[in-house]
Amino acid sequence: MKNSKGLNKFISSISIKSFGLFLIIILFFSSFKGQLKDNYVKYVDPFIGSDSHGHVFVGATVPFGGVQVGPTNFNKGWDWSSSYHYSDSIVKGFCHLNVSGTGMSDLGELTVMPALGELKVNAGNQENHMSGYSSLYTKENEVAKAGYYSVELDRYDIKVELTASERAGFHRYTFPKSKKSRIIIDLGEGSADRPTETFLRKVNDTLFEGYRFSSGWANDQREYFSFIVSKPIKEFFIYEGEKKQKSSSKKGKYVKGFLEFSTENNEEIFLKLGVSTVSMENGLENLLHEIPHWNFNKTYKQAKDKWNKELSKVKIKAKQKDVKKIFYTAMYHSMIAPNLYHDVNGEYRGTNKEVYSDKSFTNYTLFSLWDTYRAAHPLYTILQPKKVSDFVNSMLKIFDHQGKLPVWHLRGNETNTMPGYSAIPVVVDAVFKGIENIDQNKVYDAIKESATGDHEPGVKELMKYGYIPSDLMVESIASSMEYAISDWGIAMLAKKLGKKDDFKYFLDRSKAYRSYFDEETGFMRGKFLDGSWRTPFDPVSAQHRINDYCEGNAWQYLWLTPQDPEGLIDLLGGDKKFTTKLDELFSMSSELEEGSSMDITGMIGQYAHGNEPSHHTAYMYAYAGEQYKIAKNVRHILTEFYTAQPDGLIGNEDCGQMSAWYIFSSLGFYPVNPQNGAYVFGSPIIDEAIIELENGKSLEIIAENNSEKNKFINEVYLNGKKHENSFITHKQIISGGKLKYVMGPNPNYNFGKLETHRPKSKIY
Repeated sequence: MKNSKGLNKFISSISIKSFGLFLIIILFFSSFKGQLKDNYVKYVDPFIGSDSHGHVFVGATVPFGGVQVGPTNFNKGWDWSSSYHYSDSIVKGFCHLNVSGTGMSDLGELTVMPALGELKVNAGNQENHMSGYSSLYTKENEVAKAGYYSVELDRYDIKVELTASERAGFHRYTFPKSKKSRIIIDLGEGSADRPTETFLRKVNDTLFEGYRFSSGWANDQREYFSFIVSKPIKEFFIYEGEKKQKSSSKKGKYVKGFLEFSTENNEEIFLKLGVSTVSMENGLENLLHEIPHWNFNKTYKQAKDKWNKELSKVKIKAKQKDVKKIFYTAMYHSMIAPNLYHDVNGEYRGTNKEVYSDKSFTNYTLFSLWDTYRAAHPLYTILQPKKVSDFVNSMLKIFDHQGKLPVWHLRGNETNTMPGYSAIPVVVDAVFKGIENIDQNKVYDAIKESATGDHEPGVKELMKYGYIPSDLMVESIASSMEYAISDWGIAMLAKKLGKKDDFKYFLDRSKAYRSYFDEETGFMRGKFLDGSWRTPFDPVSAQHRINDYCEGNAWQYLWLTPQDPEGLIDLLGGDKKFTTKLDELFSMSSELEEGSSMDITGMIGQYAHGNEPSHHTAYMYAYAGEQYKIAKNVRHILTEFYTAQPDGLIGNEDCGQMSAWYIFSSLGFYPVNPQNGAYVFGSPIIDEAIIELENGKSLEIIAENNSEKNKFINEVYLNGKKHENSFITHKQIISGGKLKYVMGPNPNYNFGKLETHRPKSKIY
């Protein structure tokens, strides 16, 4: 009461005007505090990108987690690469390992399915799911959130809820009354791989363990597990294929187990499954370490809190509809991979299948590097620098085990998918950005060997002829141009380390793309060993896996020189001819010939946003002094190719790359050259943002006067000073401060026009 009287006396002593100001200040800080503590997971919709060709994972996981627990449909082709597609209505189980957004099917394994009634030994099939244990479900009864998934099985009236820790999945099943309730563990089921050996053993009435070895995209995959159920079983059966076994353990190719219970109406049975690539014992240790209890809601809250912590690293305000939803879902998708690949005791299985124990770093897998080196990994250097150290050291360990850096690495397997040695830009970028706990000399040894040894297709020819002859190898232009990007990074690191000869050699190789430039057509054209050009030549031709390009055509690959835009400008005849050609790219017909790669989607003219080689292209105008031309195309991509609907991704998510493009571009800048620490300004769609950095600093971004019409950057201010450059550097970002865009309805033709204000092909 005493304090209350004092407050009243204070209030009465000040003027009404002052009191009003006082209230405004209090409300402002209260609002700001509330914003800082915002529940960012509420903006995440995991269904975005699960329809059409997005191929995203739908289910429960934690940021960069080692398990992805979610529903699995019958695989009906390319669009079911992540085990699930939004259009589907039949679920055959709930698996613990998944890829997200890739163009290849694998994983979808360690499948668990609750059921009841007559025993069905197999999952059934798409044409007759009732022949097996699969069930129909409806979208109305399906929920997906960050760290949580649930669905009701129409066939059984069972509610399934899933959440996860780093290395374990947690299931909650609500059963109806039945004397024949069961939980099925089917080790024969997977997305598109083939089991080579499976094993299951009952340890006691609540504990079970086993393994699944398989071959698919990942050629030799080994997954061990242990799981515990909350209620002792009434009966337990093991089948090998369709043959019932008499024992409580079995090794075979298609082993599956059936746990039988009697349940009361609305009875909950819980299942916890821990995964390891080393042993069943490690799987159990992982499980007991991370989920030692039966409190499903507690684990879900922990998962949600982990997501909220990561999502809160970028706080945005936006007036335009659905921007927050799209942005934070993109943030979510960018952190599903890479995946943790390290048991709690420090053990992991290397590419050579040997078991290693190392607690000096945290090991990761699932590196879709042809996709992610372009923007996802640069994004991690801003938001996840500590994890970048682990990512790089994981790649260096892979180098130790297989003799080269990873190309497309999946759970201890090198898939050798996509052209290039695309780990090189990632590790080089990390060195130049000063990421801690990275041995730069070891990095150099790894990148030089990966680029000169007999590891990747066409490298021997490149070293012998200075280019890869198109009559000796398919996708020669794609491979050579990807190699050239990485070779530039090798040259820059060689220069830093004082290796002058290597610097000159790799700098020359970084310009090897020039060998394919045909002055007559103005494109990169297939060149044969005898020096002649591929004939006939059609720049819009994009035959999948049989032409000189990879998932693209000559129009799209012309611009794949982020390491040397100045060189391409020179080839095309100077700034004006360069930008005129870019204008043509975005304005011409989008028609493609029959048989074109299905990855070519998201067309603006012949620009294809659905595929990664195009992702930097809209920003290339800045290198010729016409930054203002970026805005139109970038805004179109941001608003038309990213939506808050299930088909809201125009192409494969590709392990975070598609989302990373959106995150960067919505903030107003993009890493055209992902190795040099420069980010080119585009056209921000957010109104305000705060990037919370791991060094304790923050970068505040304001897009003044931003709107649908005011899409052009007229001026830029950095920490109150006018910023004339059409780009910002990594060092400037991580130093924190305030970045302000002044937006307008008309271009500022002079912004970034001078050569001194343009980005350059150098390390910043």
